[in-house]
Amino acid sequence: MSGFSPEWLSLREPADHRARNLELLARLGEYFKGRESISVFDLGAGTGSNLRATAPSLPHAQEWTLVDHDPKLLAAACDAIAAWADSSRATVNGIGVTKDERTILVGLKRADLAAEPAAWSGATPDLVTAAALFDLVSEEWIGRFVAAVARAKAVFYTALTHSGAGVWSPPHSLDAAMTAAFERHFGTDKGFGPSAGSKATALLADAFAQAGYQVERRDSPWRLGEGDRKLIAELAQGWADAAVETGTVTSGEAAGWLAARKAAGVTCIVGHEDLLAIPPR
Repeated sequence: MSGFSPEWLSLREPADHRARNLELLARLGEYFKGRESISVFDLGAGTGSNLRATAPSLPHAQEWTLVDHDPKLLAAACDAIAAWADSSRATVNGIGVTKDERTILVGLKRADLAAEPAAWSGATPDLVTAAALFDLVSEEWIGRFVAAVARAKAVFYTALTHSGAGVWSPPHSLDAAMTAAFERHFGTDKGFGPSAGSKATALLADAFAQAGYQVERRDSPWRLGEGDRKLIAELAQGWADAAVETGTVTSGEAAGWLAARKAAGVTCIVGHEDLLAIPPR
């Protein structure tokens, strides 16, 4: 899978957390209400942003396994979680923390998800989760993944799956061309086969429904404004680089568009969706 730096993940985290669909997050919390403890596998966990956003809605005793292919991200996750927590202690395979009266034991697991979607192996997680992952995987991989979750009879929750390219303001004459090029690049292989891109949530929803799950989807768009100028600039740079790689826009065209997008006053809405799938009783 294409790599992401801790710096990029840290930059996007506030926008990610603002964008989360609170109604769906509350539904997840309601499902586990009354439970004393819960075990969670977080796939493509990066530096643990998904844990920080989701843990406050879950029972007071939590055991998380953060799964990622990048050992540097997993190491950074321990530092980021410790900084977020009220107290922390090192463990043999991760970190134990307390946060708002919750006790959270965090283990780290390096794994190649492309080869094996069921990173929980012989374990029986209560919840399998991920954020900003499934738009990068293939339709075939989604099928294998959903089958594995269904076999485990786990709840599934994912946030911030790409659902549509950004709407930029003020408009620019190259917006349509840049959007088309970006979406084309998004569909290339990110290590899991041709990426599902904006089709990912629909594919997940259909596969879980066929497995007998109750499925709910909600929009969770990024709404980026003046306070997000650094994120907007990095996002626009990524779009421009991706667009040029497709060969459908020239480097000169991309540079002109990029300069306009890095100017003061630019806003952007980027489509995402969250999804919750509850197993049959």
